[in-house]
Amino acid sequence: MSTYAYVLTPFLAWLVAGCSKFAINSIKAGKPAFGLIGYGGLPSNHSAIVSSMAALIAFKQGLDQPAFGVALTLAFIVMLDANSLRLQVGRHAAAINRLAVEAADHKSLRERMGHTRIEIGAGILVGILVAWGIAASSV
Repeated sequence: MSTYAYVLTPFLAWLVAGCSKFAINSIKAGKPAFGLIGYGGLPSNHSAIVSSMAALIAFKQGLDQPAFGVALTLAFIVMLDANSLRLQVGRHAAAINRLAVEAADHKSLRERMGHTRIEIGAGILVGILVAWGIAASSV
């Protein structure tokens, strides 16, 4: 078993999720959506990254391994943060932007920070599919 799979999988999950998010946002906007690159949106890059590692460990080593427990714990923390704290930060940014509309020198804060449960679920799906592909190819 190659150890490169554990380096390649989260990177590939990030790349697949990021490209998918860019494509989805570009289709919705009717033009390349470079302004929407970053936090927020479907699928969640963060969820894809952490779930890909947990899934790869489960596929290659088994669910009864300590490493799987650690990866799963980290995945839950990241996904809870994306759905609660970062979502609230985005709402605060929207409120601040509305209040500061009359300030001429105000640079708008980024409002898309967190993820909905659907966006997180899509990220998990991307992560699991990438991990499955890597595990099946014996990289």
